[in-house]
Amino acid sequence: MLFFYALLRQSLDSLRDIAPVLLVVGFFQFVVIRQPLPEEVTLIDLGLGLLSVVVGLTLFVQGLQVGLFPVGENLAHAFATKGSVFWLLLFSFALGFGTTVAEPALIAVAGQAAIVMAEGGLIDPDKAAQDAFAARLRMVVALSVGTAVVVGVFRILKGWPLHLMIIAGYALVLIMTVFAPTQIIGIAYDCGGVTTSTITVPLVTALGVGLATAIRGRSPLLDGFGLIAFASVMPIIFVLAFGILAY
Repeated sequence: MLFFYALLRQSLDSLRDIAPVLLVVGFFQFVVIRQPLPEEVTLIDLGLGLLSVVVGLTLFVQGLQVGLFPVGENLAHAFATKGSVFWLLLFSFALGFGTTVAEPALIAVAGQAAIVMAEGGLIDPDKAAQDAFAARLRMVVALSVGTAVVVGVFRILKGWPLHLMIIAGYALVLIMTVFAPTQIIGIAYDCGGVTTSTITVPLVTALGVGLATAIRGRSPLLDGFGLIAFASVMPIIFVLAFGILAY
């Protein structure tokens, strides 16, 4: 009974969250542009689409809260309690790598990037070459996020200052941008954004909070967060390096 009550409450929260988007789209569609809906889109389709978004968002968020967040925190707590740094770092890398490979936003961006690279003449225009480039790009980004999570976890263990490490990372990004091929720069910067999306963020955040909670002298508020920042800057560095070395 409590689960269904939580599901209903989350449904209302999801509807509230997407309401501003609906208002903006509706305002510009019917007030500014003053055009009717496309012929292939009926009010029934619009209603079913809205219902699908609300239901999907509700189930996704509720699933994170019920299952993935507790599991991530418990695993981090267990590794920290046992004092096994090797297995903790290996788990951190696997978590970052696995969640990024499965990230829908990265799959979409990698496919689009392959098309652009083919149009720019950097890879062959055939589909096989584009698929190979998209797969390589996904692997590079996944490796970068796995590395980023390891660096973030190591920072929590050692208590290193977050802001200095982030500043150093973006300074390296600026330097590498000067030497990277022009066509790869925009792709690299976008890859830094798509990795912090629906799958990666919840699990990596749960890992950081759970680890900071388990280690004496660490604050979940001050030390538990910051892993996502590493997961944003590290893909830019890796993809720029990929562009410099490969193209």
